[in-house]
Amino acid sequence: MGFVFICGANDGGALLALGIRHRGASATLVLGLLAAAVATGPALFGLGVAATFTGKLVDAGTPPGRLVFLGGTTVAMAVVLTLTWRGIPTSITLALLGAISGAALGFGAAPDWGRLGFVLGLGAAAPLVGLVLANGLGRLVRWLPIGRTGRWTGTLQLAAFAGQSLAYAANDGQKMYAVVVVAAGAAGHGLELGGQVWPALTIAGVFAVGAAVSLRRVGRGASTTLLRMRPGHVISAEVASSVAVFGSAVLGAPVSMTQATTGGLVGAALNDGPRSVRWQYSVPLLVAWVVTLPAALAGGVLIGLILNGVAG
Repeated sequence: MGFVFICGANDGGALLALGIRHRGASATLVLGLLAAAVATGPALFGLGVAATFTGKLVDAGTPPGRLVFLGGTTVAMAVVLTLTWRGIPTSITLALLGAISGAALGFGAAPDWGRLGFVLGLGAAAPLVGLVLANGLGRLVRWLPIGRTGRWTGTLQLAAFAGQSLAYAANDGQKMYAVVVVAAGAAGHGLELGGQVWPALTIAGVFAVGAAVSLRRVGRGASTTLLRMRPGHVISAEVASSVAVFGSAVLGAPVSMTQATTGGLVGAALNDGPRSVRWQYSVPLLVAWVVTLPAALAGGVLIGLILNGVAG
């Protein structure tokens, strides 16, 4: 469950920090919505994205495959931890993809490079899609009577956040289920998420704790300082990122909700001119994204070589 906690601290904290801005609803309600989406995700959307991690990238259904998968997961956790606790909402999804692929390569079982390239391509496109969609939505939202205390502002924001939470559960959040299922299999405990309630509730609970614990730290991170946010910016970014992430889920490709949301925030703010974006605060995010994949890949290769030596 350590991986689930880190996902909560990284992904959940970033979503929660944005979700409670300019919103009349309590942080408890917003956190409850996010946790409920994570818990009901498998029942509502299936586990197609999780299957990309466990079956299409590497075969985690065999003992060697599980060893590679869990070794890569350990590397991904190590890569992300430092960035998370410094308040940088980096991509644990990107770290997991890189680390698992590297571990497979080091172990001598090459990953599906074609599938990896496809997933990374969609992952790179998600922030751009979020930017374009949010820019268009931002123009429409400017014509609506939305203010900090407008009659419908709170309702619209809560609905947008609920949609974003469901999109996260349909896509990015499924990496948690993938890791839990593989870890349970390695421990000799078969886990059928579709027919068991308690595993989903436990995952959602641990995720919520991680999000709550990291809220203050992530709230001071780059994504919340990129611009002087108004309700219209937040609504546009949440809706745009939801569309981008839901679309990727249909294709079974895991993409980062944090990255899609950041692109959406920039796109919405550009309606006020380029100077409305504090571009200097995008540098830590860009550096983290560029560093995460190669670092995770290299660490994965190393752990794969070690595991191959031990197993051999």
